[in-house]
Amino acid sequence: MNMAKKNKFTIYLTGIASNLKESADYFSDYKVKSEKDLAIFSNKMKEYEHKGDEIIHEMIKDLNSTFITPIEREDILHLANSMDDVLDGLEECAALFEMYNITDINQYMLNFVNEIKLCTYEISDSVELLTTKKFKNIREKVIKINGIESKCDVIERESIKNLFITEKDPIRIIQYKEIYESFEEVADACEMVANTLETIIMKNA
Repeated sequence: MNMAKKNKFTIYLTGIASNLKESADYFSDYKVKSEKDLAIFSNKMKEYEHKGDEIIHEMIKDLNSTFITPIEREDILHLANSMDDVLDGLEECAALFEMYNITDINQYMLNFVNEIKLCTYEISDSVELLTTKKFKNIREKVIKINGIESKCDVIERESIKNLFITEKDPIRIIQYKEIYESFEEVADACEMVANTLETIIMKNA
């Protein structure tokens, strides 16, 4: 069954994807210079996370009261939840920066954020393509997301290796390692979105 452009579930999914992309833009563009900046940063990411939760809550209510959906209802829910996992991960990263008072943003962190931001753009584009059943184009996006996740694997290994070589403070090692691993978990969540999209393609192409 074709996904109508004005279908309410299409609107929900594009809203979740748009909120995710906007949150990644904010995460990438925000400049941290002080502890006060960290609090503002963390609170704003929490707002994005709440907005995403609200959209999913409304979508689930409609799913429970709708007999016919444009694609299988479990696929709609899985796609929404997998995108929400990415946003939850970004919000958790922001919280870690504030909790550990990390104002020294290094190149590894910037590299993680840039790659994750690219993933959210590919995810947003994929959801838009889903509305017109351009499954071949979605598969191209899926491949790109998987490639980006692989890059994040490399960044994680390099960042942790460098951390143990250069950092002498054991507490700082624990904190930075947790942040690096948290970023990698976000990248893994992006890959799960790609896997969900691949499943939808297989069922509907």
